[in-house]
Amino acid sequence: MKFRLLALALLVGGGAMAQNPYIALQGAVETADGIVISQPRTVLAVDVTAERDVTLSGPYARYAQKFLGVRAPLTDKIAWTVTGASVALLDAAACLDAPAPAEPSRNVMTYARAEDEFARLQADKNDMTVLALEDAAREAANTLFSLRRHRLELITGEAGENVFGEGLKAALDEIARLEQSYLELFLGKRIVTSETRRYVVDPTADKKQYIVCRFSPADGLLPESDLSGDMVLLQIEPSGDTATALEASAKEANVVTCRVADLSVCSVIFGGRVYARTTLPLFEFGRTVNVALPRRK
Repeated sequence: MKFRLLALALLVGGGAMAQNPYIALQGAVETADGIVISQPRTVLAVDVTAERDVTLSGPYARYAQKFLGVRAPLTDKIAWTVTGASVALLDAAACLDAPAPAEPSRNVMTYARAEDEFARLQADKNDMTVLALEDAAREAANTLFSLRRHRLELITGEAGENVFGEGLKAALDEIARLEQSYLELFLGKRIVTSETRRYVVDPTADKKQYIVCRFSPADGLLPESDLSGDMVLLQIEPSGDTATALEASAKEANVVTCRVADLSVCSVIFGGRVYARTTLPLFEFGRTVNVALPRRK
């Protein structure tokens, strides 16, 4: 009965200890409410961030240098890069109580265009005449320079004295919008998006390196099983130092078994570069010790 009371005091008084990432009860403990069984384990959450860079060539790209004096990309290009990563402890309850996945999203495009494509009806087309591509590009360049001249006239007041205040601001904003549309016809579009995916790793004592996922510059983050990508690795380096002042001496009779975590260095590596490095307590590389129960007064 005495052991039960002491174990209960440890369990209740050490409620925070049960959630302590450095030490936890291990094995079976008899309490007033029955037997509690604990098997400390560590779950790691590895977040990998990748960036998608899309370049869309403008329909008048080949004439950008001739009419505007600048070079423009002549082909479409999609490139993925790994930009960051992180490693953290994942609470088991977070896995069990994870929210439902988000509803599928829809991208509704207007008749004119979406953000990641050009207008189906070119902004510089004002009549039914079908011009050769070079002639159309010349007219677009002339319109672009005309917009800039009109903006300068508005700013300097040469366009008239009645354009001021909110009217002037609205006119300048519209000119800027049109100018951007015409520039995109020559210089193209660039859309940069970023996404972060979480991978869950359950470390084991006999393994110190894990393939978190794979990565391809053409397709981005890929599953571990997709051999077309290069490996994104999680590397664990245990310290080997699990000494604790809580360990009971061999003379102590009333003890409880606990597991002490090892402070291990966890690194996310891709392409020879370290994207994240942090020190975390891992029970799998720790050791089991006996902790003396408090004596009753």
